[in-house]
Order: sequence, then C-alpha cells, then structure tokens
Amino acid sequence: MTPGRTPARPASAPEPDPTADQATKDAMSNATTVSPAHSASTASTLITNIASLVTNDPSLGDKSPLGLVQDAAIVIEGDRVVWTGDQSKAPATDNRVDAGGRAVLPGFVDSHSHLVFAGDRTQEFNARMSGRPYSAGGIRTTVAATRAASDAELEANLTRYLREALHQGTTTFETKSGYGLTAEDEARALRVAAAHTDEVTYLGAHIVAPEFAEDPAGYVALVTGEMLDACAPYARWIDVFCEKGAFDGDQARAILTAGKERGLHPRIHANQLSYGPGVQLAVELDAASADHCTHLTDADVDALANSRTVATLLPGAEFSTRAEWPDARRLLDAGATVALSTDCNPGSSFTSSVPFCVALAVRDMGMTPDEAVWSATAGGAAALRRTDIGRITPGAYADLTLLDAPSHVHLAYRPGVPLVTGVWRRGERVL
Repeated sequence: MTPGRTPARPASAPEPDPTADQATKDAMSNATTVSPAHSASTASTLITNIASLVTNDPSLGDKSPLGLVQDAAIVIEGDRVVWTGDQSKAPATDNRVDAGGRAVLPGFVDSHSHLVFAGDRTQEFNARMSGRPYSAGGIRTTVAATRAASDAELEANLTRYLREALHQGTTTFETKSGYGLTAEDEARALRVAAAHTDEVTYLGAHIVAPEFAEDPAGYVALVTGEMLDACAPYARWIDVFCEKGAFDGDQARAILTAGKERGLHPRIHANQLSYGPGVQLAVELDAASADHCTHLTDADVDALANSRTVATLLPGAEFSTRAEWPDARRLLDAGATVALSTDCNPGSSFTSSVPFCVALAVRDMGMTPDEAVWSATAGGAAALRRTDIGRITPGAYADLTLLDAPSHVHLAYRPGVPLVTGVWRRGERVL
C-alpha cells in the first residue's frame, strides 16, 4: 500500500504544560495522555503486550533519549496517539491489538531519497565493484532515462519503491527531483512526488545539465529563474549538490538563496566526496540538514553542533561505493543532531531499507543501537523540522513499526532479517 499525503504544514504535537501541578507531573511519569481533537464517533484502539516501546520522549520510561517503556501499551484515536504508558494502566478502548511481546518504535522517517527516476545503473555498479570510483558524472545516465520516461512510468517506479519502504517500516519520506534538469522535466518530477508526500525537494542543481556543460553559469541562471518558477509550487525544500564536479560554494549559495526567496527552505548535499564549503554554507543559511557529511573539519563539526542544521548520514552510499564512512561518533560527541536516511537512488545507494542503514551505522559508523534508532526516527523528523512524527507521544501521528523481536536492538543485532511485522500509518494498519 502506498503511503498517502502528509499535511503540507504539519502542526506540532503539544508540549507538556510547565505550569502543571506536581500531581499531574507524577501521573505523567509512567503514562501520558492527551484529549483527542476528534469527533465522538472516532474509534479508539489499544495496542497492548508491547515488550519494549520506543517513545523518543526522555520524560518517559527509562528516561533515556529513547524514552523506553517496558510492558507498555499505546492508545490510538483517529490518526493520532492519545495515550502511552504501562499496559496495566491503559484506559478502555473500542478495539484491542495484542503485540505479542514484540517491540514497537516510531515509523522510520526517511529524510533523504531520490525516488523519481527511470532505469537503473547496474552496469555502473558492477564496474565500480571491480575498481572504478564513484563520481557525480554517473547521474547523467539516469537523466537520459528519466527524460525519456512517461509520467505514468515515473509514478509506477516511485510507488514500487514506496511499497518497499513501507514494508520495512518507513512511514514518512522526503524525495527529490534532480533527474530531469530541464524546467519541464523537473516540474513533472515534483508533480509526481507531490501526489505521495509533501516533503518534496527541488533539486534542479543536482549536476549541470548536459546541454550546459560549457555554460555552467547559464545553467545556474536557469535553476534560479525559469526552472525555479516552474518547480516552486510543488516543493517545500530546495537542495543543491555542493561538490567538485557539481556546484561550488558560490553557485550553491546563489541557488539556495533564490529558493529561500521563493519560500523554499534549504537542505544541501554537503562534503560527500571531499572537503568543501557545503557544511558551512548549510549552517550560514539555516538549512534544515547537511546531508552526507563524510569529510568534515573540526570547524565543520563545531558549526553543526552549534546550529539547528541536522547532520544527515547516508551509510547506504558508502556501502555501495566502498567510500570512507562518516564518523558519526565524532558528530554525536560534539553535540550535533544526527539523522540516518537511505539516500535511495539508482546510482550510489539503491536501498529503500532504513533497518539496513541502522545496522550499517552501528557496525561501521560508531553509533550505538539506541543512537541509530533515534537518528532514523526522531533525527529524521528533526531534519524535516517536524515534531509530529518520529516519536510515540500523545498528539503525534500514530506512525508505528512493530518488530518481530522483543527489542529495537535487534535491528542491528540481526542485520538483513525482515523483522518488520506490522506498520501503522496515520493510525491505520497498513501492514
């Protein structure tokens, strides 16, 4: 089942009232509830017998960043969570679901993907695994296939990968254009994407279009002019690949600034293949995320740690290109906010599996299982500047992933095993 659209400007989940009396605070220490803003006819559902519940609310359960609650229960009403806590204290509901002693965590938030494309790059991958390094030039192969595809073909491809992702626990995703590189092709890619999510990103500045190979300044003018005019109505975000072989710092600043002037908020492909200005530019422009962050100076790490910009790490890219792993430990120890995402694309990270990326992050990037799960849920939400997803607390969307395991740690402990056995999206069980 393909996920439906999310609200274009989501409302934040309510925060606890700091003026609440001590009795109320004590009651909230083991269970949390909120009065639902739904009609009286909305059915409520209790999910009980949860061995371990990841809430991402450190005021709950074990008081860790994951807010782990043991022997837990959740109440859903409509599309929202209205209660979480100890199952022995759960309120009466219309319906009941037995989790069977399994773990429940928030649906994964995949905050970086490239899903509107045609064709694949099997031959490129095969050659690269035989010794050829990855470079941005391979994108042109996908550009040619995408331009030749019909809208129906692009949408069929998109929905195929959305089904894959949903079956692996992803309930929110961001996706980008970037494989059309003409005003018409970029706009149609965004139209296709916007039928399935409001976390849509305009990436006309993926590489310089082949027609402008000798005139990169002319292409930047197109991206910030006619193409932006065509694409802005369909997007929430603007992105740029700031890298050697793509766009330099000055070009990236001009592109992101033009997008901000049209109401699109920046995110940026930064410091993936080499050291460069991307991270500093992201912080300067208050970008929601700087994505990849593989090659960082101490100044880059410090800038991220002292900003709202999330460092989004994409281990599928390093796995698929045999590149150097990002140092997540360095970022986390400095105090930066980290997200994990798939970077699902046909060239450098052709995976839709967040659980796979969680396992890679633990094995090869220095993250603990708790940190990796937080980054793939609450971290992804932060990279989209959302507070209504990525956590299981009253007022948040009822986006839940049920694992055929007693703990979220099994995502890294049992890599490659299809552990996701149930998914709720906006309160509806879709798997």
